Amino acid sequence: MEHSMYVSHYHDTPEQTVTDPGAEEATIRWLISSPEGAPNFAMRLIELGSEGQSPYHTHGFEHEIYVLSGVGEVVGADGRWPLHQGSVVFVRPGEEHNFRNRGDEPFRFICCIPLTS
Repeated sequence: MEHSMYVSHYHDTPEQTVTDPGAEEATIRWLISSPEGAPNFAMRLIELGSEGQSPYHTHGFEHEIYVLSGVGEVVGADGRWPLHQGSVVFVRPGEEHNFRNRGDEPFRFICCIPLTS
């Protein structure tokens, strides 16, 4: 019997270098999105190297973040907040933000976003 569930391992998803201006030592894996049949949300795995950061940016959709490993911080217009394994972050639409590694090991987190914005 064939099922419609998508099951994979994150290593099976190609790692892509983030090339946006301001990104440093950043990679992304689109774990689940439209190609896997997801109609509403995308799940991404982001990894920042020891000197890594995402661009400081804003957009019209929310993010939900779950930190898997490493030590980092999220930076916003109102300040900086330390992050570590198990931390969660909700970034509101239109909120300026970036993520930075603050440790020697890779900083890895799951980031979920809507597919339509």
